[in-house]
Parts: sequence; structure tokens; C-alpha cells
Amino acid sequence: MSTAFTSIDLHPDLLRNIDSLGLEEMMPIQAASLPLILSGKDVIAQSKTGSGKTVAFGLGLLQKIDNQDLRVQALVLCPTRELADQVSKVLRQLARTLPNIKLLTLCGGMPSRAQVTSLSHGAHIVVGTPGRIAKHLRTESMNVDALQTLVLDEGDRMLEMGFQDELDTIINALPKPRQTLLFSATYPDTIRHIAERVMTQPVMVKVESAHDETSIEQHFYKVGTIDERLIAVRLLLLQHRPESAVVFCNTKIDCRAVTDELIEQGFSALDLHGDLEQNDRDETLIRFANKSLSILVSTDVAARGLDIDSLDVVINFHLAHDAELHVHRIGRTGRAGSKGIAYSLFDDKEASKVARLEEYLGQSVEGEPLPNSELLSTSPMSPTMTTLKINAGRKQKLRPGNILGALTGEDGIEGSKVGKIHINDKSSYVAVSNSILKPAMEKLSQEKWKGRPLKGWLLAG
Repeated sequence: MSTAFTSIDLHPDLLRNIDSLGLEEMMPIQAASLPLILSGKDVIAQSKTGSGKTVAFGLGLLQKIDNQDLRVQALVLCPTRELADQVSKVLRQLARTLPNIKLLTLCGGMPSRAQVTSLSHGAHIVVGTPGRIAKHLRTESMNVDALQTLVLDEGDRMLEMGFQDELDTIINALPKPRQTLLFSATYPDTIRHIAERVMTQPVMVKVESAHDETSIEQHFYKVGTIDERLIAVRLLLLQHRPESAVVFCNTKIDCRAVTDELIEQGFSALDLHGDLEQNDRDETLIRFANKSLSILVSTDVAARGLDIDSLDVVINFHLAHDAELHVHRIGRTGRAGSKGIAYSLFDDKEASKVARLEEYLGQSVEGEPLPNSELLSTSPMSPTMTTLKINAGRKQKLRPGNILGALTGEDGIEGSKVGKIHINDKSSYVAVSNSILKPAMEKLSQEKWKGRPLKGWLLAG
């Protein structure tokens, strides 16, 4: 059976855009679910992060949009703002050849009044978090009478985060009939129950993780005290010297302890957990994606929506609570055909977790010797990039090409020294090589945008 996008009945404008994006063959989750979605069926799709699910449901919902009707026709619910922003970015890319498609991202942590104004002007697609979407429905600032498609993205994590009441509010407000698509990395009983209640004769699609022993090299280390764990994390980082690493912790307290230790020892590290202000979360993730921050110390929920193409190492400070979550964690490394490495720390108190993991992986978990302690006297790695924040964004019509042009124009810096560029509503971020940091800041200070000087300043933790 052909897995080419041209083999399915997609709108010509969508096919043309897919071709321009360099997408030819469908990924397994896309090949399995997209024909069913296009046929109008309710679909439950189980696949891991990085499997291409956003393109699958994105193409499905865009196929049905009537751009002449400026009412909400598709709603995508995500557990975190980071994932909602990531999904919105992909949907905008997929929709760029379709005329006049309007998409709104509605999440907590942002002023509700501005969102109400945007909704009053209409939108074809809304992507958001359950809490904020439920609020707009309760206050009747969002009309869903024309809704055709509901997508529950990472439904397992939405329930883990306690969004059951908000999901009930949203689902009860939506019209029937509609198409409901549920994407989830795991399929616990809680997901099964919600699927039975809100979906009509759903078709189940399950794609096994593409990550196996050939793409992810796993190592386990038996440690005792918290201090021993902290030393183990340092030794593993000093031995591997990754450009990007995530250290997973089971609690916010552990996140803080690990981050404090790493920073004190000279590592480039920040933590990510639910207590952070939204702006701090956003800027931490931007710095990490830009390679101007080497180590992210995160809880599982906070890491949802991480959009990192080439994560070198994953370290489990403690083993995950269940085996599926362990596989989900380590699946963030070794993507796109590259070799990934996962290090996991455990002790005697985690014997039951080890047993479940051995059964799930079909292999024995044996503790290995840690790297030589002499490594502790070596200097930690430092990022090669720095992120600059700019005082203009999407609201000022600033685009990535404008920032790149400002930096590389007459007497400017080399384009190869400029990294990722992120555009937010009122601010933008650009990564530049440390070797040209000063001239990059000077170049920005000489540029104007819409009559105002473009000001860039260092984004540092």
C-alpha cells in the first residue's frame, strides 16, 4: 500500500503545500489514521511524542474548513500552553496555501479580554487549553454552533492534570453530530471511559514507538542517597557533554534541587515545572530550543509540548511511575534516525518500578558503574549560542525574515551565525553565535521597525 500523501484524497492546495514542505511519505501514524479521519470517522490514535500526529489531525480538520464561514469549525484541546503553541505553529504551516484561514490560540496565562475581542472577530480553528476554553464557553464569548471537529491531543495528560471537569463542560457545550479525534501516548482506563462517552463508533489505531534498542542506548545506575544521585547526574553530563539534555524528575522539589546543584557547579541549566510564571516557562523553552541553554530539568507534565528536534541525552533522576511513561520520556532522544542515549538512576526502594520496567522492556535492568569521579574536576560544557529578545513581534508585523535581514544586511553578520527565530505577539527571540554576540546587538540597535528602534537584549537565567 502506498504511503505517499498523493495517494489520499487531499485538497490540491494542501498537497501543494505538503510538497513545498518537503513531505512525501506519510509517517506510520499518518498512514494509519489520516484515511480514516478524511472519511469522517471518529478515531482513537495511540502514538508517542514525535510520531507526526499533529500533521495527521491537522490535515484532516483543514480539509473540512469552509473559509467563507468565519465561525469556529475545529477545536483542538491540549494539556499545556507549550503544546498548544506547538500545534498552532504546525497548523499554520499546513494551512499557508489555503486562503484566509484564521486560527486562534487560547490559553491561560494570557489576558482573557484580548481573547474575547479576537473571538468576536471570528475564527475557523481554535487551539487551546481546557481551562481557558471552558471559561470562554461558560461566559458565551466563544460560539461553537458550527463546530465540525473536536481534537483531544494528549488526552492522557489532560486527565492526569485534573482537567476532567473542564473537559465535561466543553464536551457538553459542543454540537452533535461532530467528528471527535483522540490522540494519546498511553491508553489508560480513564481515556477508555471518556472515549466511550464522547465518541461515536470510534476506530482504534495504535502505532508502536519507532524507538527501540537500535535507536536509543539505555544505561541504568544504582545509587543511594539524593547526594549520590546529584553527583551521578553531574558525572553523566560531564562524560557525555551533550548540547541538549533533559533531566526528568518526579517532583517539583527534586527539579529545584537538581537545578540548584547544576547551576552551582557551573552548568547551563534551568528548571521547568507547574509553579513557574507563564512568561518564564515560555522563555526557558525558547532558550532550550535555541541551544542557548544546555540542560532542562523538568517534571513530566511540564515537558509536554517540548519541540526539540535533536535531544542528545535524557536522564531519569528517579524512575518514572510506570513503564509506559519511562518509554515516553526516553523517546524524546534518538529521533529522526539519530542515536539517542538515556541514563536512569534507581535504588532499592524502586524495586517494584524496576520489575515493571523489566517486564515491559523485555530485558534485565542491571546497575552499571558510574563514570570515574575524576571527571568532577573538569569544567562543564557551555552553550555556543545566546538568545536575544527583541521588543517587537507578531502584533507589529515582524517576521523571521525581517530579523534575519536586520542582522545580515549591509556590513552585517554571517547568516550561518544566526540560529532559530521565534516570533511571539509582542516580542521576538533570535539565537546568535556567542562569537558574534556584540556585533549582533550593535546591528539590531541600528535598525528600526515601524519607526521604532529594534532593541535586542540578552535573555539569561
